Amino acid sequence: MLVQQALGCEGQEAVMEVTQPPREPAHKALPVTRQQISTVTSPLRAAYRIRHKYLSMKRKQVAADHNEPAGLKGTGSRAIGHYLTPKGQEASERGLRHRTKAAEYFTFEKIPPKTMRRRRSSKRPKVLYPSDSKRYLPEKKKSKAKNCLFLLILIVFFQIYNAIENLDDNVLKYDLAGLEKTLKREVFGQAVAIDSLMDVLNDYLATHIHNKPLVLSLNGPVGVGKSLVGRLLAKHFRSVLSDHLVYQYFVLHHCPEQDNVTGCLQELAGGITDMVSRAEEEEKIPLLIFDEVEFMQPALLDFLQSYFRPDQPNEFLNAVYVLISNYGQGAITKFVLQNASSGMMRQTTKSQELLFIVQSLLTHSHPLWEHADIVPFTLLERTHIQDCFLEEMMREGFYPDTSQLDELSRELNYYSVGKRQYSVHGCKHVGSKVNLLR
Repeated sequence: MLVQQALGCEGQEAVMEVTQPPREPAHKALPVTRQQISTVTSPLRAAYRIRHKYLSMKRKQVAADHNEPAGLKGTGSRAIGHYLTPKGQEASERGLRHRTKAAEYFTFEKIPPKTMRRRRSSKRPKVLYPSDSKRYLPEKKKSKAKNCLFLLILIVFFQIYNAIENLDDNVLKYDLAGLEKTLKREVFGQAVAIDSLMDVLNDYLATHIHNKPLVLSLNGPVGVGKSLVGRLLAKHFRSVLSDHLVYQYFVLHHCPEQDNVTGCLQELAGGITDMVSRAEEEEKIPLLIFDEVEFMQPALLDFLQSYFRPDQPNEFLNAVYVLISNYGQGAITKFVLQNASSGMMRQTTKSQELLFIVQSLLTHSHPLWEHADIVPFTLLERTHIQDCFLEEMMREGFYPDTSQLDELSRELNYYSVGKRQYSVHGCKHVGSKVNLLR
């Protein structure tokens, strides 16, 4: 109530000052010009006094708001609003609303950190240059790490390029393209087997560094071309390498007696070691062919398996072993006859199925075939037998016609499945039949 009365009295005085400006004493006579100036400045002085009163009242009101209880704040603000004009009341409310700084007094509490974010200036930073220097931006120092990175990339590129060139050089050294043409021209009815054989040779002979030797196992019935492939391989590698880097081992010829196993082991070990050592000196890969493996003694098989393991000296890891045998011929014959009517032997799925059957059969017979890439040879059809007769007769100087070839092929035994006929013994007896024509 005291605040309201004080504010009320002060407000009445301000109104009185506005309505009744102070008059000059009557006994003083003023000039006309000074009276005119007085009439202009008196309202200004009245307005200044009103503003001064208003600001003092505003300061008192703010001090009262901080010191009075909360219940009295509303009454004081309403009293001030009652005596202030609408424009002054609006200014007072705006000043109270925007005033956030409280009365400062000493406390032991920590000052809370400012949460207000500074407004980022939209102006670009200015670069100040010394008065005695040219005005240009400082040069950015080039990082040497980029140059090292480019050099490293260049070195890796040349390494890869040289590796590719070396792969091509190794393949050209062994002339595998010529070998493939020879096999397809001389061997009949084994297109799938030749393709798989050449794929393995191309992959292995592309480089000179290996972690294990290459072991090829040619399996199939009698007279289907396994031994012929072995002879063609030996002939080709003798021409592209040399005679001392090709080793042919015929079991019935080199080890015919079963009692002399120790001597066979010593002979075999000496031949393999000598062959591999000479090949390592010349940086070439030797070829070792073992024919008639089905007649090899178990001790020889165990001894030969020791050369197929990866934990050997480097010179023994760079070698190609070819094992030729009749192991698995019964399973191959059965599989071919069962799938002959559908004509699906050339499909990839059937070839993989046959490979799985033969591989499981061989690994059960001896663990040596766990290290080998198996190439199964299938049965030959009657048309393939006629090609064998033609080739053999032309080699002997005969020039037969189609009817003569058909008559000669009838003399052999065949498996008949629908319209297809498969030779029981392949081309094995073709040579003896041609010799009877002399």
